Amino acid sequence: MVRELRITPIRNGTVIDHITNGLALDVLRIIGVRDLDKDSTVSIALHVRSGKIGWKDIVKVENMELSPRKVNAIALITPSATISIIRDHQVREKRSVDLPEHVTGVVRCPNINCISNQGEPIESDFRVVRRRPVVLRCTYCDRQVTDFLKHLA
Repeated sequence: MVRELRITPIRNGTVIDHITNGLALDVLRIIGVRDLDKDSTVSIALHVRSGKIGWKDIVKVENMELSPRKVNAIALITPSATISIIRDHQVREKRSVDLPEHVTGVVRCPNINCISNQGEPIESDFRVVRRRPVVLRCTYCDRQVTDFLKHLA
């Protein structure tokens, strides 16, 4: 017996596909589903077969479009992800996440003595040193970061 995966379509919102297997719950934390309207549907598919990456996760969120900062945070932990914007039940835009050369305000510097952690009116700023695996370097103190989940702003 073959079972078919069925997830209810959404009228408006965002679908994050090709998430690295096992990271869907971290993506949910990044996008802040607690801030959603209580009538918005959130669907999560874990460990789904994918011809492109083997196994993947999928997150579908109704009535939410992601800010560039949230997209950058997702790109840090799962650079294979794609984002589709749904409007009136149609995919209106689909793109792969793309990590910019600089990531601002997304990750806190792990160096507690960094000026970005001293209450100054500046945002954290990191330069992308390597893309696979992702390595960032703080613009202010030169500290490298590779473990993004515990340092997300």
